[in-house]
Amino acid sequence: MTTQQLTAQIKKKNSFLCIGLDVDLTKIPPHLLTQEDPIFAFNKAIIDATHHLCVAYKPNTAFYEAYGLKGWKSLEKTIQYLNTNHPEIFTIADAKRGDIGNTSRMYAKAFLEDLGFDSVTVAPYMGKDSVEPFLEFKDKHTILLALTSNEGAFDFQTKAVDGRELYKQVLETSKSWKNSENLMYVVGATKAAYFADIRKIIPNSFLLVPGVGAQGGDLKEVCKYGMNAAVGLLVNSSRGIIYASNDENFAEAAAEKAKELQQEMAVILNN
Repeated sequence: MTTQQLTAQIKKKNSFLCIGLDVDLTKIPPHLLTQEDPIFAFNKAIIDATHHLCVAYKPNTAFYEAYGLKGWKSLEKTIQYLNTNHPEIFTIADAKRGDIGNTSRMYAKAFLEDLGFDSVTVAPYMGKDSVEPFLEFKDKHTILLALTSNEGAFDFQTKAVDGRELYKQVLETSKSWKNSENLMYVVGATKAAYFADIRKIIPNSFLLVPGVGAQGGDLKEVCKYGMNAAVGLLVNSSRGIIYASNDENFAEAAAEKAKELQQEMAVILNN
């Protein structure tokens, strides 16, 4: 999917909502545990109830890898279901990979080619040769961790190196990498005050913004400082949507929570 196609979906749906499919078997409705594949059954129900309200889904791969081969199969079935039934939806493998060149090439192949995700999250700590293999895939996107929403982000990301914060150096340097037009960036919603400076460095890039909802990020603040002329935002909510209910009506409850966010987004987009 190109960024132009993604922008078109945002305008069509009046939404820049991304829903995180972070499935924990201890939190899903108990009646699903009798299913042959409870994780996929949960995901399918959430997707069927919310696909018209969002433009992206983001499975965090740790929640699938934790269940071994069965979990990986559930992830594969989920992405196949999305690609077959909702090809207009942007898919993100939240895998936070990044290693030396040959290893990164295999990670990229696994997520972008074999599984067929539109994008994958990547850690930039090892630099250029750990990221460029992901950027080689046409019409696929690499979402670089820039300034994350967790408390530990302040341990390194905001530290000044030669008088400039590290996250700003990551942003500046990444623009020089081959196929950097395929880059997007993770910027946490709990760091809303930083968006204005980030937009000075990467004015046109899409930002994946976790942290709205359960982590306390403010949607209006994110949009005030982070939105660009093409919207340029994918705002993610995971727990606040998918675990809205633990009863048999869980999918309907998730849709209600997603609709609340989508309607907030529609107001912002149309003002």
